[in-house]
Amino acid sequence: MEHSTVQDPSSSAPQVPGPTLEFAPLHGEISSPAYSNVFKGIAVVLMALASMWAWQMQQGTGPLTADNTVFWIWAPWGLMAYTVWFVVTGTTTLTASAIEQRWMWSKRVELRNLAYAKVIRVPGFEWLFAPRLYSKTFGGKLVIFYAAAPEMLDELKRLENSLNALRQQR
Repeated sequence: MEHSTVQDPSSSAPQVPGPTLEFAPLHGEISSPAYSNVFKGIAVVLMALASMWAWQMQQGTGPLTADNTVFWIWAPWGLMAYTVWFVVTGTTTLTASAIEQRWMWSKRVELRNLAYAKVIRVPGFEWLFAPRLYSKTFGGKLVIFYAAAPEMLDELKRLENSLNALRQQR
C-alpha cells in the first residue's frame, strides 16, 4: 500500500495522512523552567569561579599570565556568562498546539508536525542531568526541549505516550 504525503500550506514539513494527534495539557497551558535550581546554581558558581580566575590572570597573579591578554581572558568568560544567563532564564511552554522553549535561540514545534517524542531523564539525578524531550518533526528536524518541573515532565511523558499510541494506529 502506497502512502502519499500532503504538504501543509503553513509549514514546509510533509504531513502524514491518517489520524492526527489530539493532545492538550491536563490543566491548560503549562510553563516550566528549562533547568533545575541546583543546575542553575552550579552554572552560576562555575561562572563566578571563572570570573575570579580571569581577574587573577588579568592582574598577573594567576597561574597563566601574559601581557595584552585582556580580550582573550574576558571573551570566553563573556560567552560563558551569555550561556549561563539563558540557563537561568530559559523556560519551556507546552500548549494544546505547540511546545516551545525560550533560550539563546527560540525553539518551537507545532504538535501537529510532531512525528516522534521521547522524554530522556536520569531518575534521581534530574538536578545534574537536565531532563529533556527529544522530538522529531515530519520534516526530519530534531529539536530538544529541556524542562525541570515535575508537572511539565509528566505532561511531556503524556505527550510521548499519546504520540506512540497514534503511531500504533497508523
